[in-house]
Amino acid sequence: MAIPAFKIMSLFLSVFVGFASVGLVSSAKFDELFQPTWAFDHFTHEGELLHMKLDNFSGAGFQSKNKYLFGKVSLQIKLVEGDSAGTVTAFYMSSDGPSHNEFDFEFLGNTTGEPYSVQTNIYVNGVGNREQRLNLWFDPTTEFHSYSIFWNQRQVVFLVDETPIRVHTNMENKGVPFPKDQAMGVYSSIWNADDWATQGGRVKTDWSHAPFIASYKGFEINACECPVSLAAADSAKKCSSSGDQKYWWDEPTLSTLNLHQNHQLVWVKAHHMFYDYCTDSARFPVTPLECVHHRH
Repeated sequence: MAIPAFKIMSLFLSVFVGFASVGLVSSAKFDELFQPTWAFDHFTHEGELLHMKLDNFSGAGFQSKNKYLFGKVSLQIKLVEGDSAGTVTAFYMSSDGPSHNEFDFEFLGNTTGEPYSVQTNIYVNGVGNREQRLNLWFDPTTEFHSYSIFWNQRQVVFLVDETPIRVHTNMENKGVPFPKDQAMGVYSSIWNADDWATQGGRVKTDWSHAPFIASYKGFEINACECPVSLAAADSAKKCSSSGDQKYWWDEPTLSTLNLHQNHQLVWVKAHHMFYDYCTDSARFPVTPLECVHHRH
């Protein structure tokens, strides 16, 4: 019997979420997964909510207590309201050292009434300069929205409310390095970056509107936890499916985006993206290799 189209679509829509229940799951309150790393007095708790503030004395930041290799990390964030020009709220994953890997969400504040922009970036073996920027299709300051990073040996996917906004595909067969063997911590911070964040630094932070507050809830890490003492090769082996050891992120359906997700990504890039390093010939007279081969 044929499966109705709407049921097929429903299955596709749940693909990044549904498999989490059959793999390693770590979903908890802030204190169970994370810890403040600086400006402890800039954190306040209100039930399940965490508020982190920036004022003219300091920003603030937190990080995960553990490191992870492959899986999915999600935070629900309500960004700084009103005139947030000059501020940056970041959510990212990163390994350690000069040859680190890193996946960045950076939310760039703006003057009241202007759209909030999000910049994503990817570092592989210490090399970044892979920025993309887009305007969000909603006001991220009025309610909480989900921001996620999904990562396996085939792709890195940035998602906003489960809509993919960026995909970095494994193209090692084309000579492009891929981040697959360094365990990464999960971080978030808020700080003043008015030298570049808003309209290239032309609009400065108005401290009369301080404190600037970002709010968080829904801390979820569904990923492979790696002890700090574990070598990179051992981490990769521990977190990869083999024999009787099967992980949800290695399911064949998660090796690429499905058709619906591809359509979503095309829509985002066509209607909301306003900067892509792949098309910036002034910065890159020679097109970066991954841009030549990338399908999206």
